[in-house]
Amino acid sequence: MKQRDPELLLQHAPFLRQGMTTPTAMGDVLIALTPATLAGLWYFGISAVLVIGASIAGAVLTEIAFIGTERRGESLLDGSGLLTGLLLGLTLPPGLPMWMAFLGGVIALGLGKVIWGGLGNNLFNPALVGRAFLLATFPIAMTTWTTPDEAFWTFRATNFDIPFTYTEVDGITAATPLGLMKFEQQVMPLSNLFMGSTSGSLGETSGLLLILGGIYLYIRRDLDWRVPVSILLTVLVFSATLGLFDSERFPTPLFSVFSGGLLLGAIYMATDPVTSPTTPTGTWIFGIGIGLLVVLIRVFGGMPEGVMYAILLMNAATPLIDRFTQPRVFGHMRGDND
Repeated sequence: MKQRDPELLLQHAPFLRQGMTTPTAMGDVLIALTPATLAGLWYFGISAVLVIGASIAGAVLTEIAFIGTERRGESLLDGSGLLTGLLLGLTLPPGLPMWMAFLGGVIALGLGKVIWGGLGNNLFNPALVGRAFLLATFPIAMTTWTTPDEAFWTFRATNFDIPFTYTEVDGITAATPLGLMKFEQQVMPLSNLFMGSTSGSLGETSGLLLILGGIYLYIRRDLDWRVPVSILLTVLVFSATLGLFDSERFPTPLFSVFSGGLLLGAIYMATDPVTSPTTPTGTWIFGIGIGLLVVLIRVFGGMPEGVMYAILLMNAATPLIDRFTQPRVFGHMRGDND
């Protein structure tokens, strides 16, 4: 006999449940980053495996060490430590000593996440915190770039440096496209930037693969499209405006978008829901601010790259942006305290 549905159904909130969970979102980002990561391994070989592996190990082991025993399994299963280590590894040069990459992972999780109270409480993107620490502490190692044309199983000697030692690598170093443009006014062909056969960080590989990963995240509804779109549009417009004054000195809009870590930062780091604004208006302000800062630092600053600093600065402004862009509550006047 079929039981009739009750006429009155009592149920506690929440009444609407979303299928997206933290482990699912982290897994989607890892999937989206897989093609670009494989491209980095293809171009830089076993050294890329060592650097990325060391940064992931540092992040995950730090999470194990500092997360309480009762939450350790849950924290490890959400994949945030693994993702932080991978993102950090993709921002590092292929010849970086493994111990530095490991230390960067420790700092990224320790100072970028754990010290703030864990996942969801941090103000700054943890991977960029780790990279900022490494750049400030080991500037030479972090700005020594090697060419991507070596065999896969060719080890870079600097990967095995121990603390307080240094291996001379002048014979195989090469400037990044941004460095060539800023200091020598040489423009790298867009085809090289699009496919990734250039010197630079491991994640500055293929603009095509980074964009395809971003499209996957958009389809999966894992990112707010306003953030990367506002960043990239601002860089395009600002670069085009500067080019009107001096086309030889200032880079072209497409070169500005596809060079350096802009695509990696705009799609995979600036879109972090914890460190970016929560309102639609706020996301536009956030993205425009990052785009303006990137171009200003690249063109008028002392360093050829500015994505990391731009995102961290706007991370710091996120609470203020959220405060002034919250929509007015229906029935209340702006400024009401109740």
